[in-house]
Amino acid sequence: MPESTNRSGADSNGPTEVVGETASLDFIRKIVVEDVASKKNDGRVITRFPPEPNGYLHIGHAKSICLNFGIAAEHGGMCNMRFDDTNPAKEEVEYVEAIKEDVEWLGFDWTDRLYFASDYFDQLYEYAVQLINAGKAYVDSLDAEEIRTYRGTLQEAGRNSPHRTRSTSENLLLFEKMRAGEFEDGSHVLRAKIDMASGNINMRDPTIYRIRRTSHHRTKDRWCIYPMYDFTHALSDSIEGITHSLCTLEFEDHRPLYDWILDESTVPCHPQQIEFARLNLTYTVLSKRKLLQLVQDQHVTGWDDPRLPTISGMRRRGYPAAAIRVFCDRIGLAKRENVIDIAALEHAVREDLNRHSPRVMGVLHPLKVVIENFPEDQVDEVDVINNPEDATAGTRKVPFSRELYIERDDFHSDPPKKFFRLAPGREVRLRCAYFIKCVGVVRDPKTDEVIELRCTYDPATRGGSSPDGRKVKATLHWVSVAHAVEAEVRLYDRLFLDEHPGENRDFLESLNPDSLKVIRSCQVEPSLKKAQSGSRYQFERLGYFCVDIDSTNNRIVFNRTVLLRDTWAKVQRSMQAKR
Repeated sequence: MPESTNRSGADSNGPTEVVGETASLDFIRKIVVEDVASKKNDGRVITRFPPEPNGYLHIGHAKSICLNFGIAAEHGGMCNMRFDDTNPAKEEVEYVEAIKEDVEWLGFDWTDRLYFASDYFDQLYEYAVQLINAGKAYVDSLDAEEIRTYRGTLQEAGRNSPHRTRSTSENLLLFEKMRAGEFEDGSHVLRAKIDMASGNINMRDPTIYRIRRTSHHRTKDRWCIYPMYDFTHALSDSIEGITHSLCTLEFEDHRPLYDWILDESTVPCHPQQIEFARLNLTYTVLSKRKLLQLVQDQHVTGWDDPRLPTISGMRRRGYPAAAIRVFCDRIGLAKRENVIDIAALEHAVREDLNRHSPRVMGVLHPLKVVIENFPEDQVDEVDVINNPEDATAGTRKVPFSRELYIERDDFHSDPPKKFFRLAPGREVRLRCAYFIKCVGVVRDPKTDEVIELRCTYDPATRGGSSPDGRKVKATLHWVSVAHAVEAEVRLYDRLFLDEHPGENRDFLESLNPDSLKVIRSCQVEPSLKKAQSGSRYQFERLGYFCVDIDSTNNRIVFNRTVLLRDTWAKVQRSMQAKR
């Protein structure tokens, strides 16, 4: 279910960056505002989000989703959800359903405006016939390699195909036979007749239809010819009455073809294509081809692996939808490609989780503590604040007993300088409970490993402060042994070691072998026993965690979402200090 109750998307990708009382619009929003003011398109704003269902959505798509739905909402317009499903060999119903789920989860609603390019196959065919009749398209019988050779290069003009001069009647007949399935795959294509000498290779008689005997996930075997993306996209936009067709920069060179197709066809309207820089993140790959390779070669567990930048992976990791929307808003829109530090995304996630996540105590690497002067059969309940950032969150009761677990790293037999946590003879505070002092250490006789600490507590320090005013330098989290719930914790780190994977070596060579560490037999407080899948928490002093879908009634699994440390905040402070 969507996390946002505002399903229109109005709060998702705000139009402005506010400084004091002034606000500046990004370049796309400036265009839209001017169009609305001049009554272009009768003042209407209709956008679309048009994914191809050949994989799962990723954080780069989130930027486009927020932009398209956001701009429409800002002007009381509409945003269509359209699947550009013209390549049946790579498209699946699984991807369609996953994409719909992801867009909804991000907080957006297309209402009744769900479309498929395949809905328009009959219309697209007629548009192609229209171009043939106008002498603007022809059937080419060159094979794929020959077409590439004839197309030329960036330095050399292309050459006309020997089939470019076919008559209109011959082209119509051949195209009809293509549709009827009388030819083998690859034997013929339909090409637009534009200019083989154009400096823009996309305008050198691009293919607009090809033969492909592959069953389609919606139209099944009704068609054996399918329109190409550029042809389909332009005409689908027009059919739907799109006013602003927002694309990433790789389509900038395709804009002349987009306009040509619309200019040469009898269409209801001519949308305006506007390009913006796609999202690039450090330590991440966003190529759908590379993501598919990671999944198919089992470098990850699936499209929803929490290490992937897919929306489903980020959702499973515990990223809030609101944080992703905020991140997309903050990075803004650019006309040139750039790379965003992934720490900026983690910062937005951490901000949201800090405000909304309840605090709990969990011990990942348990070390047993026995409080010698605490009654064996006594259970004390201490009050613990649920979220210091939210006064309405209240408190909860956490059981305290003679035997506790603390983090193994919170004890040192021979503490180094600046180690202020527990050590022999040293006193520390237990979170919201008591002061304890280490009076003994139990070691394994074979390995000499510390297996248990013997401590005493001061009953007068209940709540974490001492009546005599003495201070301690460390506060530790803890869990009662008798009440602890065993859990599995998955510690996720960045999937790649290189800041720019694939830049200097094959991207697979930079895979981080420690991107996932699984810790079993962790101990968490009893309030988490019934925690629901998707629930998010801050484990005090450790980080933010989310209940994984692998959890069962007998085994709870937590995914680490992000550490408490905010590297991006430090970067920002450093940048500000240099100004």
